[in-house]
Amino acid sequence: MKLTSTIARYLLGLIFSTFGLNGFFSFIHMPPPTGVAAQFFGALFVSKFYVVIFALQILGGVLLLANQYVPLALTILGAVIFNILCIHIFMAPEGLPLAAVVTVLWFLTAWSVRSALEGILRR
Repeated sequence: MKLTSTIARYLLGLIFSTFGLNGFFSFIHMPPPTGVAAQFFGALFVSKFYVVIFALQILGGVLLLANQYVPLALTILGAVIFNILCIHIFMAPEGLPLAAVVTVLWFLTAWSVRSALEGILRR
């Protein structure tokens, strides 16, 4: 299980570092969203809130790749992943498979540091 969670941590870190940097530099060209998702992303870009989202993705990804503050990185990325899942469930279902893979990677990584995360589930 240790090897599995290590691989999951590196993959998760690589995915979020890459897509976070892509938010600023656009080196991976993706088709623009349509419908409600286009309106949602339009609001994110007009308000400049995308800067916060992509910066948090980069921060979480780098922390995972460096194997430093992994519980903090998972907490930050957990919120990002939840929003990604909601976007793909409600507005853009074509991206749901990748969102599901990222969610599984998050849980595999979180399992290795579950003792550090159990405090947030205490009453």
